Amino acid sequence: MYSISTALYLETVEQLAATIGVSNYFSGSITFQFGEVECRMTTSVIVYRQHLSMPDGEKEIITDLIPVWWEFHTTIDDTEQLNDFSFTTLRKHI
Repeated sequence: MYSISTALYLETVEQLAATIGVSNYFSGSITFQFGEVECRMTTSVIVYRQHLSMPDGEKEIITDLIPVWWEFHTTIDDTEQLNDFSFTTLRKHI
């Protein structure tokens, strides 16, 4: 079984946030390479945001993702590997 590291959770959050953009709901897939592992996440999530006022302007940041449905696949050398991905753990890294 492939163990999901903190670094991979952080990369997944970054990739997902970039794909979500300013939307409050996302349904789709992201695919990215993490070292030797090809990762694919297919998900439908409700996006919660917080409004921040900063000296250089205002922005909305993602504060939580509520999954409606998700799958996380890891592939090494064209062979899918079972993994221990947890959406609860992903949410801790937002």
